[in-house]
Amino acid sequence: MNTGAVFVSDELRIPRDELSFRASRSGGPGGQHVNTSSTRVELMWDVSRSRVLSPKQAERLLTKLSTRMDGDGVLRVVASDHRSQARNRDAAEERLAALVRRALVVPKARRKTRPTKGGVEKRLRTKKVLSNKKKARRERDFD
Repeated sequence: MNTGAVFVSDELRIPRDELSFRASRSGGPGGQHVNTSSTRVELMWDVSRSRVLSPKQAERLLTKLSTRMDGDGVLRVVASDHRSQARNRDAAEERLAALVRRALVVPKARRKTRPTKGGVEKRLRTKKVLSNKKKARRERDFD
């Protein structure tokens, strides 16, 4: 996985020189080892200054992932699942790729449809049957 870029899709690869990593101490598994080693990895990618994104892609990422970014448009992804810094670094890259892949998907536009005439008639018949059933319950005399 240590090529020159993080694979997002066939059209998009994020160059590793646009990514910055910071390691810190991690909670979780590891026992005493966890208190002495910096295995938690924080990956940062400046979306607003990326040279591989088209303006449309950058705008879409900035709006879709705004809750995960700071004010400067830097996307942060954290990984602390593994006991090894290298494995956490790979996990952070995979999370970044998955996050960007999902955010760049443009949902298909909804086409307005009308109910069929038969569907409308069936709904109205069902309503009438239920209405009559309830009406019959009200009108019964139990004296």
